[in-house]
Amino acid sequence: MKAQSNNAFQARGKKNLQGFTLVEVMISMALITIGLLSLLGVFGYAMAATQGSQENATAKLLADEAMEGILTARETANISWAQINNTGSGGIFLPGFLPIDCAGADGIIGTADDAACGAQILEQPGPTGIYAGTCPPDVCNTLTSFQRQILISPVIPAGGGPASTTLRSVTITIQYTLPGFQVPKQYILNTFISPYR
Repeated sequence: MKAQSNNAFQARGKKNLQGFTLVEVMISMALITIGLLSLLGVFGYAMAATQGSQENATAKLLADEAMEGILTARETANISWAQINNTGSGGIFLPGFLPIDCAGADGIIGTADDAACGAQILEQPGPTGIYAGTCPPDVCNTLTSFQRQILISPVIPAGGGPASTTLRSVTITIQYTLPGFQVPKQYILNTFISPYR
């Protein structure tokens, strides 16, 4: 009886001492490889998104800059209410997507005299972290991958009827390309403007 129980114990012990088969090892290696490749893809996407964050912030600033220019021109009475419109509607703002040029002689972004001023340059502090006012040592980037559109349209009441004479919709769209994706992206700023200061 004792011999039989020893044999049964030894048979169970041999089963417990068996290692992994080659198929099990290959399957586990394949699963680990797939997991690591997925993780590597996530890291690549995160790196590209981080690189695009500067372009996203620049697009927001360019839209805010154009909107502030329109509001400042209205506040200081540099332009009349009728001029706060696209050129097709009797205003001074050019329609369509245009390169990012600095404000021309009138000081208002998006008008006909901007092209004479030339491309706007984004200046960032150099290695010292202090603006020197010249490139180099500052880092200067032209904004050639950005375009801006200023669209000013009348506001029509919800129930229909004539357009409001004291309210206009202003939509500023910045179109740009992220370096890692090469896919066009847009930032849209939309607000209303009235002639009242």
